[in-house]
Order: sequence, then structure tokens, then C-alpha cells
Amino acid sequence: MLSPTPLLLDHALSDRFGRRVLFKCELFQRTGSFKARGGLYWVRTASRAELAGGLGAVSAGNHALGLAWAARKAGVPVTIVMPENASRFKVTGSRELGAEVILHGDINDAWALMHQLVEERGLTLVHPYDNERIIAGQGTVGLEILEQAPKASVIVCPVGGGGLISGIGVVTAAMRPELALVGVEPSGAASMAHAWASGAPAPLAQVATCAKSLAAAVVGDYTYPLCLANTQELASVGEGAIRRAMTHLIYQTKLLAEPGAAVGVAALLENAVELPPRGDIVVVITGGNMSGEELGEFLN
Repeated sequence: MLSPTPLLLDHALSDRFGRRVLFKCELFQRTGSFKARGGLYWVRTASRAELAGGLGAVSAGNHALGLAWAARKAGVPVTIVMPENASRFKVTGSRELGAEVILHGDINDAWALMHQLVEERGLTLVHPYDNERIIAGQGTVGLEILEQAPKASVIVCPVGGGGLISGIGVVTAAMRPELALVGVEPSGAASMAHAWASGAPAPLAQVATCAKSLAAAVVGDYTYPLCLANTQELASVGEGAIRRAMTHLIYQTKLLAEPGAAVGVAALLENAVELPPRGDIVVVITGGNMSGEELGEFLN
């Protein structure tokens, strides 16, 4: 079972904006990010046939941790292919949860190998974001925000492949349509903005960002239309802004959030998004899985 994560008041940003800025602290979730929600929901709703041959996934790390944990709870083997530059903290954590982790090339190479393993081993592929059940699981973040922040006027959400913002958007559109939903991407991996501009999911020619958890080269066939329909604004922030947001989170809010979790805070600090004039501002802090070496880059 998973417990709700808390909302934390950021005093410095609240003073700056003259109203409450609340952080939805998914870094406190099981396995250190919101990804455990989708992983658990997918496994809990899987058929025997889907589980019989074991599971397979491609991940930069947080989906690997969440799915490995959920699969271990169900006694199901899971194979994860990660790019060679994946966080060693997340690689080790996934292996400790019982997953077979294979490091292979870049993210495109990792996907190619996983498709090969699905054919050879009979694995069931569990996509990190472009799956209706994964999206539904991530949507529970939105349900909790609606319960915890009845005066919220906007949710600011990091965007990688789009699973989290899609799930939150489905919930808010149905239950509180007046609530604005704003997505924020790293400028070096703005795959959702690229899809919006292209009129369909289309791979980026290059991905380069310190926010590795958001480094999806292409958004999903499910997440693209859901995000387009339910997101009022999509912004991007650069590497410097992400680093300044990391500094704010560490020293002002005392949160050890990973770079991908900091982009929403970066957007506020840089005034990169349009906000409703009144109401609480909720920012989703998506995860906090970093090694000491990775954290050291931002402490210095």
C-alpha cells in the first residue's frame, strides 16, 4: 500500500507571491518518487497472462525503482534496461529491489534492446508513461492535491514523457475544471512542446539536460492528447534556472529533490509561467533519488 504524501508550505516563495506556495512532496513517496503509484496500479490491475512471463521496462531510474518495488510485492520478475549514463543510485536501488538491470547505450539503444528482449523472453512491456494504467496510477497525485488544497487555483507540474501531468489533468478536468494546470519542461528536453508544435508526438533530435528523470526524447500517443486537452500552459526552463531551483530547495525548503523535480520551482523563480491572480499555488516535487556524488554538484 502507498500513503498520501504531504503538502509543504514554502515560506520564501509564499512571501514573494503574497499567497501560499505549497509543494506536493512526492519525493517522500515509496521508492522516492511518484512512479511507485503507476507501478503499483499497473501490477495490481494486471492479468495473470500479463504477469506470467515477467515484466520489462526502459527507465532512466524512477520508473525502474517503482516498478521493481511493485513487482517484488507481487512476486513477479522484472527486467529493466537503462541507458549507460543512468544514475548509479537508481541502478543500485533497482537491483536491491530484485530487478535485473541491464545498462545499454543511450535511451534509444535501451529501447531497441528492450523490444528485442520482449520478443526473446516473452516479457510484458510496462511503458514508463505511455500506458493508460500507468497514467491512472499517477493521477492519484491529483486526487490527493484536490483533497489537501481546496483553495488551490493552479498546479505546476514537471513534464518528461507526460504520464504524471496527463493523470493529474484527467482528474482536475473532471473534478475541478476551473483549476489551472501548468506543465514545465527542461529546455534541453522539451519533448511535449515539440509534440504540440508538430501536431503529434515526434522525437527530439537531441536531449541534453541535468534533469535526467525528464529526459524523454518523445512523448506518448496517450500522453500527448491528454496533456494537450487538459494543460493550460507549457513552459520550459534552462539549466541555470534548474540549478538555482535546486539551491532554493536545498537551502530554503530543506528538500533534497532531484533536478527533474525542481523544474516547477525554477519556473516560479524565473517568472516563466502565468499564474491565476489568486489562490494557492501547488508545485509537484516529483522525486528525490540522488547519490551523494550527484548532489555534490549542486551543493558546490
